[in-house]
Amino acid sequence: MTRDLSSELDTLKQQVAELQAAVQHWNTERRSFAGRADQPESVNSAAEAEQPGAGPGSVFYSGHARLNGQSYRWEPQERPMEHLLEVNNEKSAKVLAALSNRQRLDILKSVIQEPLTGTELVERLGMGTTGQLYHHLKALTGADLLVQENGGRYAFPSHRLLPFLLLLASVSTLEDTSDYMDTMRTRNNAGIYLGPAHNFDVHHLLWAVIENPVMEHVAGYCSEIGIFLHDDGSVTVTDNGRGIPVASLPNSNMPAVQSILTDIHRFNGEGAFKVPGAEQGISIAVVNALSGRLTVDIRRGGRMYRQEYRHGVPQSGLMTVGIAKDTGTSVTFKPDQEFLGTGFEQARLNEHSAELMKAYPGLSIFVNN
Repeated sequence: MTRDLSSELDTLKQQVAELQAAVQHWNTERRSFAGRADQPESVNSAAEAEQPGAGPGSVFYSGHARLNGQSYRWEPQERPMEHLLEVNNEKSAKVLAALSNRQRLDILKSVIQEPLTGTELVERLGMGTTGQLYHHLKALTGADLLVQENGGRYAFPSHRLLPFLLLLASVSTLEDTSDYMDTMRTRNNAGIYLGPAHNFDVHHLLWAVIENPVMEHVAGYCSEIGIFLHDDGSVTVTDNGRGIPVASLPNSNMPAVQSILTDIHRFNGEGAFKVPGAEQGISIAVVNALSGRLTVDIRRGGRMYRQEYRHGVPQSGLMTVGIAKDTGTSVTFKPDQEFLGTGFEQARLNEHSAELMKAYPGLSIFVNN
């Protein structure tokens, strides 16, 4: 049998190339995992720190995009850390301020996809008046973030495309900070949710937490609720519902449960527990914001998950902590004594539970001191 060495060599080269590609892909995935919020340090950070004379490092970036039928590709670029930290703060603040308006971002993101006339922008963005639009167009064209083509359509300047896309990418990873800002506003304005300051009642937070499994019962997924008081002033509410969703939100690494527990505005309308005299309802995110600590345990999809919070801010990522044969959610929280110094009263819990079971005959509520 005659061997075709040339063919075998070509095959071997192809296999080596595929192996190199696989290793490169694995390394990329490993770095991506290491850079997640719950894995803040690179696997090589300790080794790099030990190297004598090592500089502060650099940021590398590149990319490619296809917009309006045109392909864009940006070669890898480097920005040393010392240069980034020496960027003019006043100018940086002006750039961020120019883009901090939601309608301006809507305009830029729209014209990136395709050039549009002023009339088309008004209709697409629902601005109502052209005067409102042209106020923003003037500012954006003056800042060289928008150009007007010969046909009167507005377009995004190609030389600004990569920096703007990088800015959007950076903002997407900092998106959760907006929730934490709302959390701080909630703590500073607790009366909006709890009513007059002289009448703050710690039980209202507990009623709001219980409201969630009650709604699960109404939907046909929960039949039992347990309420457990603890010596340290905290309380646990557990149920046998479906369990709060844990999957990541679309285009995000944030699990749904984290959004539910930190997005103050998500459920503070219909369905939220409302205190008489308060301006807005109390959602589970409001309870989280007004708690010194909160832990959520979820049984869903055959696994047990846990996440911990302090003053409404996550202290960990969503952790898988065990195997589960059933489904449900347990929320343990301790109200912040800064707002709610008194503890829970057994008699009021018994009374409230009896009222709920009377209103929902198929629901069983157990209270344990």
